[in-house]
Amino acid sequence: MTTTAPQPMIQNTERTARPAERAAAIGPAIAEQAARHDADGSFVTEAYDALRDAGLLKAGVPTELGGDGATVAELTALQRELAHHCGSTALASSMHQHVVAFTAWRYRRGLPGAEATLRRVAEEGILLVSTGGGDYTHPRGEAVKVEGGYRVSGHKRFASQSGHVNGGTVMSTMFVYDDPDQGKRVLNLAVPIAAKGVTVADNWDTLGMRGTASNDIVVEDVFVPDERVLANRPYGVVDPPLQVISEVAFPIITGAYLGVAEAAYAAAVAAAAPKADSPLVQRQIGRMQHRLRVASWALDGALAAIGDGVDGDVTPSHEAYLAVMMAKAEVAEAGIEVCDLAMDVAGGPAFFKGSVIERAYRDIRAVKFHPLTPEATLVETGRHELGRTGLLA
Repeated sequence: MTTTAPQPMIQNTERTARPAERAAAIGPAIAEQAARHDADGSFVTEAYDALRDAGLLKAGVPTELGGDGATVAELTALQRELAHHCGSTALASSMHQHVVAFTAWRYRRGLPGAEATLRRVAEEGILLVSTGGGDYTHPRGEAVKVEGGYRVSGHKRFASQSGHVNGGTVMSTMFVYDDPDQGKRVLNLAVPIAAKGVTVADNWDTLGMRGTASNDIVVEDVFVPDERVLANRPYGVVDPPLQVISEVAFPIITGAYLGVAEAAYAAAVAAAAPKADSPLVQRQIGRMQHRLRVASWALDGALAAIGDGVDGDVTPSHEAYLAVMMAKAEVAEAGIEVCDLAMDVAGGPAFFKGSVIERAYRDIRAVKFHPLTPEATLVETGRHELGRTGLLA
């Protein structure tokens, strides 16, 4: 797909181009299967095979461990390109990519378990499944301290890729622990999906992003050893560790949604060719291009704000966290408007199932469900400006 909307800001053009260019090369093959998986609500299996063959599922693994060492900006560009061909492929794999990227961040600081996980991603091709968006500051589920670790139980939602699990798939998730000394805490844990007591439901039947296999996962009395506790954070607070997770994860996820909107725009421009002399169509195309450019600039600005360098060394910052959330909100609002306008420009043919615009029109709606929502972003930005900090609602 071609579009005049600018690509995300890049620190190192040569290195950044490789993953995105590989995605562009396999894009047409991925696009061939997109409509079928959308209609069936089935996982984009062939796309994942192509991603694995192209080495893209290990793009965020540091080079010394067998990956590309891609930065957050590079992974954002990669997911944006994939979304030009299949929104479900881009969104589902962005969940794996951002967990890999955060694990690489942990690896660079010598934190336990990070190197072993990254090596398994590179060498075994394991997937990392995230439930963070559904948990975030107020996780669903509880942890009970036992000898050597914790017993955890909970019902997790929106676990993308969970319909494509294998024996090596690991879930990055959160549980609430009532600490007798510190009070309510959030534990970030790594849980193998093959563990006894973990059940993946088959209940992903949604309006859009139907190929992501974002099924529920039920965890019942699963033992997690102390060494698999990745973080112990305060409950209901966006503290520095969660700021870093957000600064890493949400640009990558947002890139996928921006790519969906760009795909709708490209299809609308093609459909507008016979009526290019219409002032109304000219205005609609102009409005779409305007929204895409501003959204792209917002995402560029967020990538600049997080300080994502060649080594991907993101640092925690409430200001950078808010910049990421504001960019996500801008992409959400712009993306929905662009997909709506694309439907208007293309007219009746875009209303039929199988149309790129029709699928994008539905897929883009999912962007508003990721924390923080656009409205919550406004509230949190205002709270910050007024000096009000603390628990999130």
